[in-house]
Amino acid sequence: MSVDTLTAADPIRLEVALGERAYPILIGAGLLERAGEWIAPLLKGRRRVVVITDTNVGPLHLPRLTAGLAAAGISVDTVTVPPGEGSKSWAGIADLVDQLLDLRVDRGTLLLALGGGVIGDLVGFAAAITMRGVDFVQIPTTLLAQVDSSVGGKTGINTKAGKNLVGSFHQPRLVLADMDCIATLPPRQLRAGYAEIVKHTVLGDAAMFAWLEAGGGAALLAGDRAALAKAVRHSCETKAAIVAADEREGGQRALLNLGHTFGHALEAETGFSDTLLHGEAVAIGMVQALDLSVRLGLCPAADKARLVAHLVACGLPVDQKACGGPFDPATLVAHMRLDKKAKAGELTFVLCTGLGSAIVRDGVPESDVLPVLSEAH
Repeated sequence: MSVDTLTAADPIRLEVALGERAYPILIGAGLLERAGEWIAPLLKGRRRVVVITDTNVGPLHLPRLTAGLAAAGISVDTVTVPPGEGSKSWAGIADLVDQLLDLRVDRGTLLLALGGGVIGDLVGFAAAITMRGVDFVQIPTTLLAQVDSSVGGKTGINTKAGKNLVGSFHQPRLVLADMDCIATLPPRQLRAGYAEIVKHTVLGDAAMFAWLEAGGGAALLAGDRAALAKAVRHSCETKAAIVAADEREGGQRALLNLGHTFGHALEAETGFSDTLLHGEAVAIGMVQALDLSVRLGLCPAADKARLVAHLVACGLPVDQKACGGPFDPATLVAHMRLDKKAKAGELTFVLCTGLGSAIVRDGVPESDVLPVLSEAH
């Protein structure tokens, strides 16, 4: 269908092709009001679900969702958690699982994750470990979650050692990406989500990056519905194809971490707080990844300059100064050594051979990384 006629009656439908665990991604407007139509076929036994949301998202979107479920005769229990990365913790997951058990969930209970990336990661992990595994649905309400974290089955929590170091691969049964939720996002959150859209083009689609650069990105950030749907669809198609080919990140899926090794180190150094949103960290991390790529002779310097210019034009940070830095390079490298891609303590990075082309490089010497972290950018 055309993204210009995006409706609940005819949403864009994509599929994450994982055999018997395949699931659809629906992208459209007004999907919460009709959620019962797609969720009812997933229920086992009782027509009951548990919705987990946070205190920011609940007042905005929970009434529409519960009304849509009630229209299909589905009853709802709700668990509300505090917003922010602080909920993705040992204490947060323990409290959520305890509340689910207090609600007498069983293996037939379907959990609905209504919120951004934090809620999706937290609820997905709870679904993976409660009763040794229950089904869940991703209902992402932020742009970042719609284009990235809701697809692919990565779930988890943060620890003192780093971001998402404890978790599980646990695929959802369905992803409902309602474009109406994006209209309630603060501009900063919208820009943070946009960084992940840029990431998907930088790692694999130079033509799409050029479209963003030529005005598509500006239109999206200004609220153009067709531009938004085009970008969300592109990101979901990109991620769905990579996940289907490499579900557990044995190779190709690591490309989706472009900018994340640098970005996660910055998030750790800023305490996983609102000082630096995840998408903002990815924006800075992408610039640093391209800087390293240029220094290693893999990527033209002009491509890094194009990325920096576009991110700046869209209001995204491109250097550590935006989050209180610069930070001690050795400290940041210490965070990176805890990255999930690191092997035997050696640093692994997703690098670029140009805009639209990414590779995974193992064993990058610390001596090559430290100058990147020492620069102001």
